[in-house]
Amino acid sequence: MLFNTPQYLFFLPIVVLVYYCLPKKVRYIWLLITSYYFYMQWNPLYVTLLFSCTFLTYLCGRVLENVEKRKAKICFVICILLNLGILGFFKYFQFGLSLLNRLLACVHISEISWNHDILLPVGISFYTLQALGYLIDVYRGDIYAEKNFLRYALFVSFFPQLVAGPIERSKNLLVQLHTPKSFSYENIRKGAMLVLYGLFLKMVIADRAAIIVDTVYQDSATYPGFYIVVATILFSIQIYCDFYGYSTIARGSALLMGIQLMDNFNAPYYARSVKEFWRRWHISLSGWFRDYLYIPLGGNRKGKTRKRGNLLIVFAVSGLWHGASLAFVFWGVLNGIYQVIEDVAEEIKEQTKNWRQKWRKMIGEAQEDTEQRFSRKLFQTIVTFLLVSFAWLFFRAGELDAAVHILANMFRVNNWTVLFDGSLYELGVASNYMNILLGAIALLFVVDYHKYHGKDVADAFLKQGWCFRVIGIMGLLFAILLYGCYGEVYDIQQFIYFQF
Repeated sequence: MLFNTPQYLFFLPIVVLVYYCLPKKVRYIWLLITSYYFYMQWNPLYVTLLFSCTFLTYLCGRVLENVEKRKAKICFVICILLNLGILGFFKYFQFGLSLLNRLLACVHISEISWNHDILLPVGISFYTLQALGYLIDVYRGDIYAEKNFLRYALFVSFFPQLVAGPIERSKNLLVQLHTPKSFSYENIRKGAMLVLYGLFLKMVIADRAAIIVDTVYQDSATYPGFYIVVATILFSIQIYCDFYGYSTIARGSALLMGIQLMDNFNAPYYARSVKEFWRRWHISLSGWFRDYLYIPLGGNRKGKTRKRGNLLIVFAVSGLWHGASLAFVFWGVLNGIYQVIEDVAEEIKEQTKNWRQKWRKMIGEAQEDTEQRFSRKLFQTIVTFLLVSFAWLFFRAGELDAAVHILANMFRVNNWTVLFDGSLYELGVASNYMNILLGAIALLFVVDYHKYHGKDVADAFLKQGWCFRVIGIMGLLFAILLYGCYGEVYDIQQFIYFQF
């Protein structure tokens, strides 16, 4: 069941209505039933994997609190390996087999045949990391082991964030499930507003941009040069609005029931460095890898060389988590390399600090003025966006060979005139819809600008006069209904992160 379907918009109000009609002590059971029903709409058989992950981590969590440290460690390691093994089989078996067959071909050994397709269960990467995060927290003593199996099962399967995050921490979501909130008109208003804005991001911006991106990337030989440049920049917008839209709908859906999910994005394209970008993009995943992989590897406590090596390892793993392909690994490593270069640049900057201060004093320029100049900030933001967008090319291509082919076609011709001669209107989006798309993107960047500066735009909007609120809500609603992507042609535009 997709968020951007009539089925979900019929399902959600029923869940919320019944939720508030039930006594508080049994509401979590209702949410558990509806969460499993929600997940079973994709493939009822794979609910057994969700249940297995839940049961294994619940049982291990209880054991960790009741046995001595050595036995607890054994149980902890076994449970981690079992869950990673299940995830690895469904997500990486065919990828690993293809790599093995390439190696066998190099030494003239017959390849291993496998004629069965393995369907990747929706959301398995997300709920597995969420459950393992809980288990690690229990092992470290950061949180108690949940005794109520049904409540813990709801923590793993809570439907708004089940299939594409945010990857919630037990100290946030599990604790909230213990104390259901009373009905709040403010939560209903803000939750509905977030759902509406999320649908706007997905259906008006992401799905419309996807038409252009798909046209170019599926036939880059016909659309080389600046067609690919435009499509790559639009993909940066598409994937942001697609995933941010999903996360916003998830936050809004949960808030309708008084449950606060973390904000997974914080205006990432206003970042002035790749390091800052990753503090603002997919915050729940970045935080998970920081706390459960980067820091255990040593973080920045083992010297600068070790720190940079840890960064590359974490981003390589992050790339592999996103997809079973060398292109995703390269995408992850490239983002890691960006940060290593930035770290080296910061080191050089610190080492030359005294020299630069003397130079500024000679020319009568204050360092504070240089750091705060608008031109400097704008330049850093644009460079960061272009670097991140270049990396997205490998992400969108999906395969390393395809990415190399697209890159070759991008540099094959210098056809910058397509930016002005109307050729872009031949990529599947007519001029009027292109103008709507550009206007919607402009609105996105205005909202993100205020968010980047620490303002809660939803709260600020809801504090305005009723006339302003009605105009804003009706504007979003009409944009979705009139300019959103509907019909059989666009059914393929599911949320991108569902494949991870």
